[in-house]
Amino acid sequence: MTNAPSREPLPKTYDPSTVEERLYRWWESSGFFRAERDPAKKPFTIIMPPPNVTGELHLGHAARTAIEDALTRYHRMLGEAALWLPGTDHAGIATQMVVERALVAEGTSRIEIGREAFLKRTWEWVETYGSIIDNQHRRLGASCDWSRKVFTLDPGPSKAVRTTFKRLYDKGLIYRGERLVNWCVGCRTAISDLEVDHVDEEGSLYYIRYPLEDGSGHLVVATTRPETLLGDTAVAVNPTDERYAGMRGKRVLLPVLGRAVPIIEDPSVAADFGTGALKITPGHDPNDFEVGERHGLPVINIMNPDGTLNEAAGPYAGYDRFAARTAIVEQLEREGLLEKVEPHTHSVGHCQRSSDVIEPLVSEQWFVKVEPLAARALDAVTSGRIRIVPERFVKVYTNWMENIRDWCISRQLWWGHRIPVWYCEPHGHLTVAIEDPAACEQCGSNDIHQDEDVLDTWFSSGLWPHSTLGWPEKTEDLAYFYPTAVMETAYDILFFWIARMVMLGLENMDEVPFKTVYLAGLVRDAHGVKMSKTRGNVIDPIVAIETYGTDALRFALTTGTTPGNDTRLSESKLEAARNFANKLWNVERFVLASLGEPDPAAGDGDLAGWSGAALPRTHREDRWIVSRTERTAARVNELLGDWAIGEAERVLHDFVWGEFADWYIELAKVRLRAGDRDPRRVLAYVLESSLRMLHPFMPFVTEELWQHLMARLPKEGERPPSIMLAPYPLGEAAGDGDGGAVEEIEALIEVVRAIRNVRAEFKIEPGRLLDAVVSAPGRALADEAEAIRQLARVGTLAFTGDGPPQTPQTSRLTENAVRLVLPHATVTLDLGDAVDVDAERARLGNEAAEAEKYLNGLTARLGNEQFTGRAPAEVVERERERLEQGTARLERIRELLAELGA
Repeated sequence: MTNAPSREPLPKTYDPSTVEERLYRWWESSGFFRAERDPAKKPFTIIMPPPNVTGELHLGHAARTAIEDALTRYHRMLGEAALWLPGTDHAGIATQMVVERALVAEGTSRIEIGREAFLKRTWEWVETYGSIIDNQHRRLGASCDWSRKVFTLDPGPSKAVRTTFKRLYDKGLIYRGERLVNWCVGCRTAISDLEVDHVDEEGSLYYIRYPLEDGSGHLVVATTRPETLLGDTAVAVNPTDERYAGMRGKRVLLPVLGRAVPIIEDPSVAADFGTGALKITPGHDPNDFEVGERHGLPVINIMNPDGTLNEAAGPYAGYDRFAARTAIVEQLEREGLLEKVEPHTHSVGHCQRSSDVIEPLVSEQWFVKVEPLAARALDAVTSGRIRIVPERFVKVYTNWMENIRDWCISRQLWWGHRIPVWYCEPHGHLTVAIEDPAACEQCGSNDIHQDEDVLDTWFSSGLWPHSTLGWPEKTEDLAYFYPTAVMETAYDILFFWIARMVMLGLENMDEVPFKTVYLAGLVRDAHGVKMSKTRGNVIDPIVAIETYGTDALRFALTTGTTPGNDTRLSESKLEAARNFANKLWNVERFVLASLGEPDPAAGDGDLAGWSGAALPRTHREDRWIVSRTERTAARVNELLGDWAIGEAERVLHDFVWGEFADWYIELAKVRLRAGDRDPRRVLAYVLESSLRMLHPFMPFVTEELWQHLMARLPKEGERPPSIMLAPYPLGEAAGDGDGGAVEEIEALIEVVRAIRNVRAEFKIEPGRLLDAVVSAPGRALADEAEAIRQLARVGTLAFTGDGPPQTPQTSRLTENAVRLVLPHATVTLDLGDAVDVDAERARLGNEAAEAEKYLNGLTARLGNEQFTGRAPAEVVERERERLEQGTARLERIRELLAELGA
């Protein structure tokens, strides 16, 4: 097969660049990613959250891809029909802005070239650049079924959009009306509440005098937006505010325009804000709009779509909104109507896409009446049919669903799903249809035109779990793969997207779109700061892949993470993940060297049973590592079943590096050097099991190593062509009949580690052997004497315990002996003249004093509210980390002093 795994000898070092592209081409061309419907198999479905067609890979994409791919590969290895369906989103505003900028650079605009030419140009852009994100997913090792890839503007999803619109319209759940919307003057379109970022900004509070119409005085109102007074239609006071009891029924004259407006009473007015008198501008403030509806006030719009003022603004028509603010304040000051100006911090809405300040504007738009849909969507979560991970987001979801407002779904754009509504020119009739109509459905006139607006991108995205599987057609994929298993996405779009998928999935399918929602956190830098180009702390994932390898990037992004919590990524974390991949590579090189080359004459008889059927059980070291392999597999499956992906990776890392590589392999070397061949089968078994367990998280290096290992081992049972098609190890939580070996080897490790720590702390050279006496019950440690000697660099070694002590006796140790009390044994280690004990006591005493002084300073700083309240969060967190590290170091110094008898 082309691009098949390499059959060359395993190189000395791992170079991801020679492995990743070759393996991915082989995987994809072999059809390993394709999901087949099989009634005998349980389906497992993930629909990829569609990245914007304008997008390029960022760390958030990379982290989510790593999680989704790990889940897909895991369930594929469990024998399920695992479908990870990829797709991209047309990204209405984002894509239109990109193409518009290109046109401006050419000296033209979309208005000049017209809608048809603009759409043609946008499709050309998508065809040229739209595959970039797909290829970047390939670089990440995404094992999605590319044969099923969907684009939100494909014919299938487009029909789903029109079908949904018509069904909701026919039910009275979609309507057109004049409402106050969030208007972005940069994008020239309405946007939803969820597309507005609110930022606290330093501004001004202007106190303006509104003269009473009867000439008896004036009333002062406070506002942050004086330019909007041109659209005022009332001034409101709280009915309980006695300061204004004498003004009921009176009218005031608007500054600048001189228009008379009534003084009204409304309980929503906060008597303690400003002067307690509130200017009411129904055309430019959502709260004022509601007040205006309660009191029947007229709505005056003073603004054009581009942010300039219109003819309703009188002498300020044509002014930019912010220039008008400055000019109006100057006029008020000249006319003695500006009482004072105070600094004021307030929340200002900005468009997520353009960052322009949002302008509340009354406009005729299309809306979805969401309350009936939201009730079912809320019940789906509270009844447990959908599980949100982590559970704390259920409260956030519930609060939003219980306070939901109608959804503005129309956008004043050209790129996107055009609203399927046609207007009859002669009579104004509306025709809502799935297919383009030839005539008005009410009067038959063929003089009709389609609505100019397009639908909010989130409308089509909300149909994603079922439209990608063929709905509204009754396809076999839809019947088999829906509802999907899990939707993994960032927690910051829980409302943007998740809630809408639940609402529309229940509406169209009468079934939840997914059984679990897995909410991932954001990726931050090493200090917990959000990454941004302005801060210069962005890590480019493609650069990271080229520097460290894909597996290292994936592992660094996800290991140790928990759902819903942000994760930190640093160069050191990437280096650690790369080191782990290299460690795995070196482990295999050792195992292959231990297995040796096959002997055609002698055969591989002593490797028979390596896959577990006939593993050696006589030695406690073998029983220990086999048991730990089984228990690790069981624990990893348990964690993955509970969506604890990052913890599963941590458990695997600690097992492979901390137990298999650092301990079993080192113990096996002692036996192999002595001529014992049993460890060979156990090494093969544990390595092969480890590769399969790690494969969902580190797909490239595990595939390459698995292929080389399997090429050397005798075939036992069915052998799939790729590790991704091999069964995932299930393990046994109780181990595999280790006969106490786990506890015995743990005691051995304790002894060796304790002696090594002393050697390291006192900088004793490796060539210098130390004498030791180990006191422990039973004979297990005495049986492992040679391992202790070699691994801990011990010379003369004696044991005391249940039986008679071996020579030399404890009395032969010098006065420079240290006593190490461990959970399973006590070690008396003779330092002899290798260490000046008195000098070490003095040194450690000084270190302890310096550490205490340092920690006292850190503790005082972190206890100072002036510091913790004002310093940047990353600085405070860094000081807390230093306190934690310093405390651990001080505890270790005190332990060493105790061992030296100080």
